[in-house]
Amino acid sequence: MRIAIATDAWAPQVNGVVRTLGETRARLEAMGHTVLVISPDRFASLPCPTYPEIRLAFARPRSVGDMLAGFDADAIHLATEGPICLAARRWCLRRGAPFTTAYHTQFPDYVSARTGLPAEWVWRYIRWFHAPAQGVLASTPSIRATLAAHGVKRLRHWGRGVDLAAFNPGVAPHPAMAALDGPVQLYVGRVAVEKNIEAFLSGRHPGAKVVVGDGPARADLARRFPQALFLGPLFGEALARAYAAAGVFVFPSRTDTFGLVMIEAMACGTPVAGYPVTGPVDIVTPETGAVDDDLDAAIARALACDRAACAAHARRFTWDASVAEFLAALAPVPHHVLEA
Repeated sequence: MRIAIATDAWAPQVNGVVRTLGETRARLEAMGHTVLVISPDRFASLPCPTYPEIRLAFARPRSVGDMLAGFDADAIHLATEGPICLAARRWCLRRGAPFTTAYHTQFPDYVSARTGLPAEWVWRYIRWFHAPAQGVLASTPSIRATLAAHGVKRLRHWGRGVDLAAFNPGVAPHPAMAALDGPVQLYVGRVAVEKNIEAFLSGRHPGAKVVVGDGPARADLARRFPQALFLGPLFGEALARAYAAAGVFVFPSRTDTFGLVMIEAMACGTPVAGYPVTGPVDIVTPETGAVDDDLDAAIARALACDRAACAAHARRFTWDASVAEFLAALAPVPHHVLEA
């Protein structure tokens, strides 16, 4: 199958959307499928206001459409709600080409957190963008319930996976965290306002706090919380070793749709603490961590969890299953619409 994926999120960005799409493409290609990724690096772009790491592409429907038509796609997937996917959406609707979309990010909450605009204003755009899709892929039951409550229809499940070869209980702890006073509490992810990291760093549970990742809020948080250890971005074995060195993984975000980092931490045997919101409520069980409106209470309960149970739970999340769900949701494109 020839699969076209349009996305406004792609390398060198580091986030869950990029990692999901990258893993999906790699596994699709390993299965023998041909994948075209239409991403920001193919166009002129400018930095996103307040989030310069994200580039907003100048993508015209004609340019994107030429790529889709020239590729002779059997299926078209629009992964995000930004300029590239807007252009692809417009071209598909003009040609009568069916497509699927995905809801990776709590975009209304992100925009509200960064601008102060009411989230409902953004939900109007979300409803409009996804309305023509043959299927809207979402990762968890709570996210699908949220989308349905806001009028988004034709929802399909698309789960996530973890690389168990890289993240597993046999990984040695990270040396930079070995001498810290326990229990070691770890955050991994974008260091940005919408991730609510301040709630983690200002917590009163005893022990060392470690932040792995980078982003626009890093310098300010490092200045305000000098007792915390900021290790910057880590990848591969170094990241797995950071998970392994932690007594608890803390996920303070209230605006994520899944949170790949949670299952990576569990795969290394580390329990998870978070708020009872979309993402944690779908992933964390009483055996693998705790969710609570009091983050300190969630941390205390999670620290008592069995690490072997965490690793066993993470093995339920496989990329093979994720890719199978993605393939099953795709809408075939009649080839006469690409020849028009």
